[in-house]
Amino acid sequence: MNTTVSVLFYIKRSKANNEGICPIYARVTIQAKRFEFSANKYVNPEKWSSEGTKVKGTNEEARTINSHLDYLKNQVLEAEKRLFKKDIKVTSENLKNELFGTTETKRMLVPIFEDHNNKIKELVGKEYAPGTLERYKTSLSHTKEFLQWKYKVSDIEINKIDHAFITDYEFWLRSVRNCANNTAVKYIKNFSKIIKLCLANDWLDKNPFANYKSKVKEVERVYLSEEEIQNIINKDFKTERLSLVRDIFLFSCFTGLAYIDVKNLTKSHISLGIDGEKWIFTHRQKTETASKIPILPVTQMIIDKYANHPQSSNQDKLLPILTNQKMNAYLKEIAGVCEIEKELTFHIARHTFATTVTLTNGVPIESVSKMLGHKNLRTTQHYAKVLDRKVSEDMMILKDKFSSSNMIKLRPKIAK
Repeated sequence: MNTTVSVLFYIKRSKANNEGICPIYARVTIQAKRFEFSANKYVNPEKWSSEGTKVKGTNEEARTINSHLDYLKNQVLEAEKRLFKKDIKVTSENLKNELFGTTETKRMLVPIFEDHNNKIKELVGKEYAPGTLERYKTSLSHTKEFLQWKYKVSDIEINKIDHAFITDYEFWLRSVRNCANNTAVKYIKNFSKIIKLCLANDWLDKNPFANYKSKVKEVERVYLSEEEIQNIINKDFKTERLSLVRDIFLFSCFTGLAYIDVKNLTKSHISLGIDGEKWIFTHRQKTETASKIPILPVTQMIIDKYANHPQSSNQDKLLPILTNQKMNAYLKEIAGVCEIEKELTFHIARHTFATTVTLTNGVPIESVSKMLGHKNLRTTQHYAKVLDRKVSEDMMILKDKFSSSNMIKLRPKIAK
């Protein structure tokens, strides 16, 4: 048997008594992790051999202490053998428990998950958005339901979570919960954070996600075309409620702000930008990332229209926005009236800003990303789509450059 355990004896000079006598300690190391314990023996530092890790000489004191140290080393190695026989992995914690007869504390999944969620709850508004907490609470609820469905238990030891657990959990999400691919992947990703937490604390020896792979599928993002935007602008709504919802939606179409960020806007968020024009300066609630957006003429018209609205004045808000649920319900009415065959939601405005309003009109994707408050371009690419019309326009410019210059000239083929 190839031992993975090393035992080293040393004296702790920091714990020397008034006479300078030092206690002897044993240090047990297993794959770069270790634990220590007292040998319950003491020795004068001058009589200790650091190289031999034992007491110098052959007198009675040296023989007695060194014999005791050999006994302790054998005890450690015997404990290692017992772990092998029990088919228990030899780790620092397991060996220590075997050596001293202590029982390893069972770490259960649900309390760890709950503790994680409670910490997020305390940091909502500081480091996390309320939606983040809700996602993890839902993920915990799903995990509990899965435990009942699969194992008929309310909790499970984390060391029993393996690759099969993960794949069965994903199957349950897709079949029993009827989650779409991307939704199932997101719940598994939330669960993986709890596993990473356990690994970081050395509560797990093996990562159950090591051989697990999942992939988020590309979703076709819905956005409005220029014609659809113009149709909504030109429509004369008979009710004030639909007119208000239309205006707030258009405000988002020309600023790219999400519902919650529009709701949080006040007049203090408007200042002069680097160009001397009015800009919106805000931070996205979801990511706390800064968004700096120049105000377009249509945006300013909407701001001016509701500058003296009672709801805006009373609540110190830039716009008198309704609840997200009501906004989405009324947007469906607007889509019907304007004959738009798309499921209109408030979030579509953000995609419309990224694709139709900015990128299609020549605004570089880096600038679009900055205004949307994204941390990287990959996220922006999910929002902004390069349309065929834009490709055609760009290539026409390139075609004109080639036509008016001698940059590239193909030599005609000479017939033999």
